Amino acid sequence: MIKFNKLVFIIFIFLNISNSSFAEDNFFEEGKIKYDEKSYEEAKFLFQRGIVFNPKDEKSYLYLAKIFNIEENKKEVKKNIDTVLLLEPKNEEANYMLMEIELKRSNYLKVRELARSFSKICIDLCGKEKIILESLKDLEPKNES
Repeated sequence: MIKFNKLVFIIFIFLNISNSSFAEDNFFEEGKIKYDEKSYEEAKFLFQRGIVFNPKDEKSYLYLAKIFNIEENKKEVKKNIDTVLLLEPKNEEANYMLMEIELKRSNYLKVRELARSFSKICIDLCGKEKIILESLKDLEPKNES
C-alpha cells in the first residue's frame, strides 16, 4: 500500500511539472500568434503570464519589448531589452534593438561600441549593423578645422 501511494505521488508530481512546462510554452506560442495578428494587448497579457511561469523566458521579454516599442513606451522597451540581454547576452535581435535605442538617444559612442560587439554575434541581422553605422556617419558632428 505504501509503494502504491509513493507511485501515485510520483505520477502526480511528474504530471504537474510537465503541465507547467507545457503551460509556459503554450503562453508564448499563443502570445506569438496574437502578436502576429497585431492583437498586442492580448499578446502582452500572454507573454506576461508566461513570464510568471518562467521568469527566464527571454523570448517573452523580447516580444514585450517589441510591443512596447510599437506603443512607444521607451522605458518599458529598455527594461525588457535589458532583461533579454541579461538572460542571453548574445541575443541578436535584442542587441540590434538596443543599438536603435541608443541611436535615437544620440549616444553615438555607445552605438559604435554595440556595433563592434554586434558584428561578433550577428547571424541573421548582419546587414542591419551596416545600416546603423551608415546612419551614424550622417548624424555625427563633422570636425571642421
